Amino acid sequence: METVYSAMNARLQSLVHGALLALIIGWVLYIGKDVLVPVVFGAVVVYVIVGVTHALRRLPVLGPLLPLPLRYVLSIAGIGLALLVIGYLLIAHKDKVMALAPQYQAAVLVAMQKVAVLFGIETEPTWATLRQDILARINIQMLLGSVLVSVSSIAVSLVVVLLYAVFLLIEQHSFDGKLARLSDDPRQMARLRELISDINRRIGSYLALKTFLSVFLGGVSWVAMSYYDLQFAGFWAVLIAILNFVPYLGSVLGVLFPAIMAVVQFVDPGTVLSLIALLAIAQFLIGNFLDPYVMGNSLNLSPFAILVSLAIWSELWGIPGAFLAVPIMAILTIVFSEFAGTRPIAVLLSRSGAL
Repeated sequence: METVYSAMNARLQSLVHGALLALIIGWVLYIGKDVLVPVVFGAVVVYVIVGVTHALRRLPVLGPLLPLPLRYVLSIAGIGLALLVIGYLLIAHKDKVMALAPQYQAAVLVAMQKVAVLFGIETEPTWATLRQDILARINIQMLLGSVLVSVSSIAVSLVVVLLYAVFLLIEQHSFDGKLARLSDDPRQMARLRELISDINRRIGSYLALKTFLSVFLGGVSWVAMSYYDLQFAGFWAVLIAILNFVPYLGSVLGVLFPAIMAVVQFVDPGTVLSLIALLAIAQFLIGNFLDPYVMGNSLNLSPFAILVSLAIWSELWGIPGAFLAVPIMAILTIVFSEFAGTRPIAVLLSRSGAL
C-alpha cells in the first residue's frame, strides 16, 4: 500500500512540476517575443534556404551538375529577391493607397446605400448618420494608414530576420563540431544526431514545399485578379502567398482581403462574385488536392492539434505566432516522441498515431 502511495505521490509531483515548468516557459515566451520571434523566423528562413538547396539537386538533368555552393547561392538569391519584391510592393503601394482612400470611403458608402435600398430601409445612410448610429469614429483613411504602418514595420523587421539567418548559416558549418563535444557517450550522441537530422529533414522539406505551393497559389491568384484589373493585384498576390503559411485561417483571409478590395472598386456585383469565386476555387483546389499530393504526410500532425497550436501561438506571439505554429508543433512532436514520459503526447499530436 505504501509503495502504491509513493508511486502516486511521485506522479503527482511530476505533474505539478511539469505544469509549473510549462507556465514558466509560456511566460518567458510571451515577455520575450520581441527578441525570440525574429530569431525563430531567422531559423525558418535558414530551413527554407537549405530545403530549396536540396530541392535544386533533384532537378532533372541540371540538378546533379550544380555544385553545392552554387545551389546555396541560387536559393539565397531567390529568397532575397522575393523579400525585395515584397518590400518594393509595400513601399510602392503605400502612397497610392493613401491617395485613393477617400475614393474607397465613397465607394463603401455607395455600397451601403445600395444595401439599404435593397432591404427597404427608408433612410439611406450617410457618413454623418453612420458615425452617429454605428461607426462612431470611422475614418477609412486613418484605418488604412494604421494598417500600412503596421505592414511597414513588418517589412523593416525583415532586415533583422535576414541578419539572424545569415549568421545561422555561418554557424551551420561549425555546428557538427560543437555537437560532437556535448557528450562522450557515443549512443547518446548518435540518438541526438538522429533527432536533429529528423527535425531538419521534415521541417526543411515542409517549409520548402510550402513555399513552392504558396508562390504557385499567389501566381494563380495574381492572374485571376489581373484579368479583372483589380487594383494592387501584385500586392494581394504576395499577401495571399504569405497567408498560405497560416493553416486554415490563411485561406479564408486570402479570399476575404481581395474580396473587400473588389467590393470597393467594382460597381457590378457579378464582377465581384465571379472574382471571389475564382479565388476561392484556386484556394480549394490547391489546398485540398495539390497541397496533399505534393506535401504528402510530411509532418504527420493532427488537424485538431494544428488548430490548438494556432490558437496558443497566436495568443503568445500574435500574427508571427500564427505563421510559426505548424513548424514549432512539428518540432515539439518529434522531440516528445524520443522520450518515454512525453511519447503519449506525441501520439496524441500525430495524425495517425504512428511515429
